[in-house]
Amino acid sequence: MAEPFPLEPSLWAATAPAAVPTPPLQESVTADVCIVGGGYAGLSTALHLAERGIKAVVLEAREPGFGGSGRNGGQVIPGLKFDPDELETMFGNERGPRLVDFVGRTADVVWELIDKHQMDVPNTRTGWIQSAISSPAVGPIEARARQWQKRGAPVEVLDRRETERYVGHNQYLAAWIDRRGGVVQPLAYARGLARAALAAGAAIHGNTLATGLERQGGNKSGKWIVSTQQGPTVTVDRVVLATNGYTGDLWPHLRQTIIAANSFQVATKPLSDNVRKSILPGGQATSDSRRIGLYYRLDHTGRFLLGGRGPMREPRSIDDWAHIETMMEKMFPQLKGAGIDFRWGGRVAITRDHLPHLHEPAPGLLIDIGCMGRGVALQSAMGRAMAAYIASGDPLALPLPPGKVRPLPFHGLNKLYFQAFVTWYRFLDRRDAGVA
Repeated sequence: MAEPFPLEPSLWAATAPAAVPTPPLQESVTADVCIVGGGYAGLSTALHLAERGIKAVVLEAREPGFGGSGRNGGQVIPGLKFDPDELETMFGNERGPRLVDFVGRTADVVWELIDKHQMDVPNTRTGWIQSAISSPAVGPIEARARQWQKRGAPVEVLDRRETERYVGHNQYLAAWIDRRGGVVQPLAYARGLARAALAAGAAIHGNTLATGLERQGGNKSGKWIVSTQQGPTVTVDRVVLATNGYTGDLWPHLRQTIIAANSFQVATKPLSDNVRKSILPGGQATSDSRRIGLYYRLDHTGRFLLGGRGPMREPRSIDDWAHIETMMEKMFPQLKGAGIDFRWGGRVAITRDHLPHLHEPAPGLLIDIGCMGRGVALQSAMGRAMAAYIASGDPLALPLPPGKVRPLPFHGLNKLYFQAFVTWYRFLDRRDAGVA
C-alpha cells in the first residue's frame, strides 16, 4: 500500500517558534474542567479559566495547534458570513445586537491576547479585504460595508481602481476593507496561547487522545470522567469539547453535524523585493466573493500564500494542489516561475447554516463547533466567552444560545453532495467572471 502524501511540514510548522512541552497524560487526575481539543477555542478557554482560578486540563490528540488552528491561512477576520442586519433578524431584538457586537470585536481579542502575553507571533494589523469577482457581488459587498459603518466599524468601500491599488491586479470590480482585521502566523499564535495558558496554571497534555466520556457511577448529576487511549482518566465537574474539523465520536452524532472539508494551501519561495511590492503592498489579507472562495496574503518571510477548497479525500500527490497553483499564476502572472516551497492542508468544520454552533446536551457538557473561515478571531473570543459562562453560569455570557445536536440527514452522502456542489460552484464562479 502506498504511503499517504505527507502534509508536513507546512509553511507554519517550518517558521513557528518552538512548541512549549505538553507531555502526554501519565496518571489520572481531577480538575474543575476538562477541555478536549488543543486549538484556539480549547486553549483560549483554558487560559481564561486559569486566569479566573479555575483548574483546567486540556487533552489534545496530537500537539496544540496540530489541526485547523495550525493549518489555516492566518487571516484574522471579524464578523460572520452573515451581515449584521441579517444576524439581528435571525436572533431577535435582544440576542441579535449582542451577537453582532460580539462578532464585531473578535479580532480585537486576538491582538489583546498577543499583546498581554507578549507572544512571539509574527502579525500585521492593516486590515482584511473582501473583493467582488463579478457584478452581482458588488451590491452585497457595498451593503455589508454600509451595515458595519452604521455600527461604527472602521470599514470602507473600494472602487475598482482602489481595489487594484490595494490588491495588485485589476480582476476585481470592487471591494471593501475592514481595518479591524489582519494576519498572524497561525501556528505561532496557537503555541503562544498554549504557553500563556500553562503560565496561568492550566495543564495541557499533547498526544493524549480522549476516547470516552461518561458520568461517574452512571449518575446524571455525578462528575464527568474523560478516558484516554493510554488509560489515565480526568475527573471533572465540567467538560468542553472543542475539536471542530477533527471531531470524532466522543459525543454521539456530533461528528455528523458538520462537513469536515479540506482547505488546501500553497506558499511560494521568498519573493524578490520588486515582486513582493507588487502584491498586497499594504500587507492586508484578502478573500474574494467566489462561491468557492480563494484567500491569499504575504507572510513574514516574504512568501505569497494562496488557499482554496481541496478534495474531500486526503491528498495523493502534488496534483491535488494544481488548481490552486494555476489560479495563483492567473491572478498574478509575475509569480510564474516563483517556485512552490510548501503545500499543505487542513480540515475546517462547516455547519448546515454556516453559523458556529454551541451545544449543551447534558449538564456540565459544553460543545463548540464550526468556524466557517473565521476561526482565528472567532474561536479566540469564543474561548473567553465559554470561560465566562462556566465561571458565572450566566447564559448571556455566551454569544449564541446552545442548541440541540442535530445530525445532517444522510451524513455519509453529504460529502458526495458537497464535492458535487464544489464542482458546480467552480463552474458558476468561472461563468460569472467571464472565463467559463
